[in-house]
Amino acid sequence: SLASASAALLSPMPTLVPAAAAGGRLFLRGGASEAGGMKRVLSHQDIDTEVHGAVDTADTRFFAKDTVEAEHRSLWHDLPLFEVDPETMKPTGAINFVCEIPKWTRKKFELATSEPLNPIKQDQKKGQLRSFKKGDIYFNYGCFPRTWEDPDFVHPEVGVGGDNDPLDVCEIGLRQINTGKVRPVKVLGVLCMVDEGEADWKIIAIDREDPWAQLLHDIDDVQKLLPGTLDTIREWFRTYKIPDGKPPNTFALGEQFMDRAYALSVVHETHRAWARLVRGNAEDALEQTKEDAKPADPSPAAAAAPKPRKFTMKRNLSVPALDALRQVETSMVSDEQSLTAALEKAKID
Repeated sequence: SLASASAALLSPMPTLVPAAAAGGRLFLRGGASEAGGMKRVLSHQDIDTEVHGAVDTADTRFFAKDTVEAEHRSLWHDLPLFEVDPETMKPTGAINFVCEIPKWTRKKFELATSEPLNPIKQDQKKGQLRSFKKGDIYFNYGCFPRTWEDPDFVHPEVGVGGDNDPLDVCEIGLRQINTGKVRPVKVLGVLCMVDEGEADWKIIAIDREDPWAQLLHDIDDVQKLLPGTLDTIREWFRTYKIPDGKPPNTFALGEQFMDRAYALSVVHETHRAWARLVRGNAEDALEQTKEDAKPADPSPAAAAAPKPRKFTMKRNLSVPALDALRQVETSMVSDEQSLTAALEKAKID
């Protein structure tokens, strides 16, 4: 029921120390296992949250725990973008939303994209934990897994590259969602903020089980049935940095909230960008393995030659280093099928 689900969302979380990933490697769920089989697809229903470190300190980390296999997972890389029905193994049309900042709170939590397993941590500035000086945020804020706003991709209608983070999501449902909790949501629209010269897309979505979800099918429905909601979101992002002494943020696309179809195209592009990121990192790992296997060249010219930079080094991201490219390729095929089916299903209410 809605009441029991809400109670589960707000239940306290234990303080536990997660085990380290073997060899520092992460494996994409849905990729081929060492035995050549297929791992099961990770479901949001199987994710628990464990808190590591003293609360309200720089050491606090929210880790995702797979309760079925009792292992820790990355909410960025291991969790599928599209929710899959565990019985039919087909996409439901909903998208998995990772909540970082619950509504009516102000601590600036975010996925630690540069740390192994990508736990959620509180952002810092000049050694101080960050909170929104503007006050509490009005919506559940987080991101979509397996997405990435590529700094090298310049959107033709925006003119600037991405902000090097997973795709941001504003969930406008009635319930407060805990940090680290994953909920299936329905995409409604998107706003494009330009933050310090980078595109910072904000997907507007609603929890699939929210009472309003049956009435909201596109961004115009939000404007019509929940007047003021979108204006409040835009003004929040326009002004939240002003108390820090910074100018207001600006927006692309005439400050408009684009419709659901446009938003799904942004989801599509950022998911492909994530695939390129992971594939590039795997290719780097394979190339490095080949280089390590070569006999050392003792010549002065070889010693002076510049070393190739790893794909993710310039972006300071922790991305799975897979043992074989075939694991990535298999996962991409699986995700591509889910993406195509879910995009079609998401257009039909």
